[in-house]
Amino acid sequence: MASIEDVARRAGVSTATVSRALSGNGPVSAASREKVADAAAALDYVVSSSASSLASGRTKNVGLMVPYLARWFFTSVVEGAQQSLMRHGYDVTLYNLSGSVEEREAVFDVFLQRKRIDGIVTVSLKLSPAEVDRLQALDKPVVGVGGPIDGVRTLTLDDDAVSNLATSHLLSLGHTRIAHIGGSEDYDLEFHIPTNRRRGYEAALRSAGIEPQSHFFATADFTIQGGYHAAKQLLGNPLQRPTAIFASSDEMAIGCILAARDLGLVVPRDISIIGIDGHELSEFFGLTTVAQYPQAQGEHAVEILMNLLVPGKHPEIPENTPIGYDLVVRSSTSRPPE
Repeated sequence: MASIEDVARRAGVSTATVSRALSGNGPVSAASREKVADAAAALDYVVSSSASSLASGRTKNVGLMVPYLARWFFTSVVEGAQQSLMRHGYDVTLYNLSGSVEEREAVFDVFLQRKRIDGIVTVSLKLSPAEVDRLQALDKPVVGVGGPIDGVRTLTLDDDAVSNLATSHLLSLGHTRIAHIGGSEDYDLEFHIPTNRRRGYEAALRSAGIEPQSHFFATADFTIQGGYHAAKQLLGNPLQRPTAIFASSDEMAIGCILAARDLGLVVPRDISIIGIDGHELSEFFGLTTVAQYPQAQGEHAVEILMNLLVPGKHPEIPENTPIGYDLVVRSSTSRPPE
């Protein structure tokens, strides 16, 4: 197996130049960088991760922390982040915090303290003050996706504005009996997303002169099954049946479509349905949605992290960057029945 000394001799440069050229850290002329790359390719030289870590103090590994792993949104963010990290030459350590309180404490008190990572990306996690203190004590850069964390660079989605947009779309079509399926108190953990989205929904109704009705609100667990059961209750009473449903996630909205079909209702003739996310199945179901591009969120978070790890090497990104979103209109929404 070729060594760094072999590459240096073949390229006619020092081993320090080889190290800087292959790591991307430190000044190297374009000509020297090309010589090193050619020599490394000719010798099939692979950088030793352990030696590189000892020399640079870097592990070339980033921790990704998520509240759930078996959910499309979180896996999409992780996928985008992992692919971007791979392009930058970084490995990934995944921390799934959906377990017990003891397991979550172990992540902060044991695993992170081993300092086998160069930085951390948190995804839709509401961290306690003690957990934030533990992260900051590591003296590693941290980037958050999905809500504000004190002292942490974050990508944030304006949940009030997103839900207001979804509800306003239904209002613009002429709907006035609009129901909302949001998250229950048990799921109001990640930056109070259910509360914020209900607030945006109610604000849109009040702006249109409509007072929100309690019988037009139901809770679920952000899954297709949860949306299905909640919609069955909303649509099962013909005396108080809404003409439209705004669900706080696409998975719950898909559950609404399935529930409507089981009740013999036609979407959108009898009931219009809109969600939030841009789920990969939304186009298949013809679901109107407000897309928030979770995979791009993961990629964007990594770009911020790279800028923190190697200042000046990557484009500067503003603090607390807003997450973009778009209304995508499909066949699940239309004017209400006459």
